[in-house]
Amino acid sequence: MQTATFGAGCFWGVEAAFCKIKGVKSTAVGYMGGTTENPTYEQVCSDTTGHAEVVQVMFDPGDISYDDLLSVFWDIHDPTTSNRQGLDMGSQYRSVIFFHNSQQEKAARMLKNSLQESARYEKTIVTDIKPASTFWKAEDYHQRYFEKQGQVQCAV
Repeated sequence: MQTATFGAGCFWGVEAAFCKIKGVKSTAVGYMGGTTENPTYEQVCSDTTGHAEVVQVMFDPGDISYDDLLSVFWDIHDPTTSNRQGLDMGSQYRSVIFFHNSQQEKAARMLKNSLQESARYEKTIVTDIKPASTFWKAEDYHQRYFEKQGQVQCAV
């Protein structure tokens, strides 16, 4: 089992995209990359803690590759907007990949460079690629939010 962590805007939609994928064993939404210990949603939304809203994905690399997860990440958001996804604005909504080992870092950087060179995006990709730090799990009411609302059926 391996861990992947992605920030691509509001964590509800990001989790909904990953929880449906074969090979993903579990997902959790939370916060990473900031300075406040055990932040609350309200603190993170104040855009003062430095955290990004993220989804942490536990996956079986025998069923799905990290590269495949990266492809989903790139497809579900606009990696060319700084601190914004759709109507959500603030650094907590930034595009970021938190890598858990050197292989993940290498794969993320290679795919980012390849996408930038491909001209798939008219603007420069602003996605950060950073080492994973402490994952602070978000409050229970945020977990599987869209599934609880009947808007998505998770496979895990």
